[in-house]
Amino acid sequence: MTPDPRGTGSHPGIDTSVPHTARMYDYLLGGKDNFAVDRAAVRKVLEAMPDMPQSIRLSRLFLRRAVRYAIRRGVTQFLDIGTGIPTAGNVHEVAHELAPGARVAYVDHDPIVLTHARALLSREQQDRVTIVAADLREPEKILAAPEIRDVLDFERPVALMLVSVLHFLRDDEDPYGVVKRLCDGLAPGSMLMLTHASLDPDPETGLAASAGWANATSTMNMRTHEEILRFFDGLELVEPGLTATWNPDGEPTEVLERAIRNIWGYGGVAVKAPAGTHPDH
Repeated sequence: MTPDPRGTGSHPGIDTSVPHTARMYDYLLGGKDNFAVDRAAVRKVLEAMPDMPQSIRLSRLFLRRAVRYAIRRGVTQFLDIGTGIPTAGNVHEVAHELAPGARVAYVDHDPIVLTHARALLSREQQDRVTIVAADLREPEKILAAPEIRDVLDFERPVALMLVSVLHFLRDDEDPYGVVKRLCDGLAPGSMLMLTHASLDPDPETGLAASAGWANATSTMNMRTHEEILRFFDGLELVEPGLTATWNPDGEPTEVLERAIRNIWGYGGVAVKAPAGTHPDH
């Protein structure tokens, strides 16, 4: 029998004594793949930052907009690192609505995430979609993984998706170097798509909320707009730039965006230009 993830009993192979980042996000998104320890940690976050769930939902909205943006501009390959526990509107689902032949490689280092994600893939999708166990902190291993290279052609543009994951890298883990090394391995015309939690609305509140991750599997490292913008160095930032509600096509503003008081993060997309050009954002 599959254990009920909402319970508090014994679950072989799963540590339910420590808050788990992916399960905390799942709970914030209204999912059921979480435990009492995760919910307790989230409640601590929400005491300081009650509108955090709306910001996370905006990040999911960014993901869907960014995938559609890439497809419309001819990029049909996606490398999604830090996938998280699957929820509605995953990259391959959004991409295949517009381009059935789109190819997607999901990467996560968490066995829980990998188990859930693999269960969702049909046999027919396996030539276009793969799920690989790897760590964002080791970009060269990701780029060299045979399972990824079987699905993605790195001689052609790839959309690199780092959605709600970079804020789980500490400064001493060289997050800027990690992103640069990943982008260096991509062909010209590739895109970097990321969202990142920010302290900007209220630094004191942001730090208090970050404490909710202090004992989790990864800590929360919120950054300023200027610090997040650095991830795009050397790339051509797409309009409207790095914004709280990234909306490149002027589509109607979502009710969620109008209702939320503070948006605790930013999202943006940039393009890798041909060699010899000098992007300036």
